[in-house]
Amino acid sequence: MNERIFYVAGSSPALDIAVKELKTRGITFAQKPTKAVTHLLLPVPCREDVSEILKKLSLDVAVLGGFLDRPELAGYRCMDLLRDEGYLAANAQITAQCAMSMAGSALPVTWDDCPVLVMGWGRIGKCLARLLKNCGAEVSVAARKERDRAMIAALGMEAENPEKLSFLLKRYRVIFNTVPYPVLSADQVEYCRGDCLKIDLASRPGIAGSDVIAARGLPAKCAPESSGKLIARTVLRLCAQKEGTS
Repeated sequence: MNERIFYVAGSSPALDIAVKELKTRGITFAQKPTKAVTHLLLPVPCREDVSEILKKLSLDVAVLGGFLDRPELAGYRCMDLLRDEGYLAANAQITAQCAMSMAGSALPVTWDDCPVLVMGWGRIGKCLARLLKNCGAEVSVAARKERDRAMIAALGMEAENPEKLSFLLKRYRVIFNTVPYPVLSADQVEYCRGDCLKIDLASRPGIAGSDVIAARGLPAKCAPESSGKLIARTVLRLCAQKEGTS
């Protein structure tokens, strides 16, 4: 197997830690983009245009990062971490832990018997609901699908239909949203108690109002070391899988 030579484009606390971790695992990093580079490592997510960098690299370079479905990368061998189930599951767990830490620092009460609503039963919603329940919170989860509500109830949590939430909102001390589309309108938010802490974790806002805490991209912001190490582990795994099937 030929030596892997990486070039990293971009910088963030999490990406810098990922590079450091990869170096400890024996990965060589080039100081500048050249035809000898075998792997291009981009941020997760990547929002920069990398067209100029690609011109300096070989056409068969492997590209790793997040949000790689973009015109300048068409035809390249891409390994998108944000399409990898292993990465997404682990990242959801880190996100949930960060969300609880953020909320806990803003609350004058402990989680014991604290009434909490989690909007959504996706990866983050599941991780967050489990962590909250384990900490003693009174957890309710709003989910659209009946089968999801059945599972929520089976796990010992209150299952709510998001279409019938309005009059129940006054119960909750904390509301976490994980759904990337509008779930609580301005009229519905009026039913919330005055001291309700509202945290939106979704990629697009789901809760209306000026007092909602926007908390997107928490892992990289609140736990860059954990986020960076996850990126490094995933990069190594994806490279090994790709080489094993080539």
